Amino acid sequence: MTTDPALLRLLHLASPSLPTGAFAYSQGIEWAVERGWLRTAADLEAWLCDQLRTTQSSLDLPILARMHGAARQGDEAALADWTVRLLASRETQELRAEESNRGRALADLLVSLEVPGAAGRKPLLARAQATGFAYAAAHWGIEPAPTLIGYAWGWLENLVLAAIKIIPLGQTQGHQTLSRLIEVVPEAVERALALEDDAIGASSPALAIASSRHETQYTRLFRS
Repeated sequence: MTTDPALLRLLHLASPSLPTGAFAYSQGIEWAVERGWLRTAADLEAWLCDQLRTTQSSLDLPILARMHGAARQGDEAALADWTVRLLASRETQELRAEESNRGRALADLLVSLEVPGAAGRKPLLARAQATGFAYAAAHWGIEPAPTLIGYAWGWLENLVLAAIKIIPLGQTQGHQTLSRLIEVVPEAVERALALEDDAIGASSPALAIASSRHETQYTRLFRS
């Protein structure tokens, strides 16, 4: 049995109860369900698996790894540069707004938890959720691979919980989907950690379309 406090810190960072507002976003799933793209648990699994193998493993996770390294080295310029690159890669206003809104909430939390240096760096940490996540993980001694696994798990769990409400799915179906997708997370993290800087980048046209259309969806449960 491990008593490593870094593991507990990682569980804290990845918790769906973290007050960053993750529960309020569906990242286009709500519109995709209304349009008929997602009707079943199998549809949802394919949707999320595709993103794990593209946007997550080629964009979000490798940038998070660079942010983590920059935070460990105290390189604020690099941390800021990777934050800008991440925000520039968000393909819709909705996705950029989510990143920034959750970033501000996480920065406030890190300051309240007295994470060393968070108060003085709050303007930077508040720009993107991934920035604050990487900064906290680095300062809590969480290694890069677990950091990426925790981040990917939090992203995955939040979207499955959203889909349970929207499609709708039963709780058991949702957790069966999570269980199968867990097998893809290590593969995505391994690829992200091996990616060279000039290979970072990905585009998901279906996600971009669903997210942009969700911005003007007539009735919504989730934020835009």
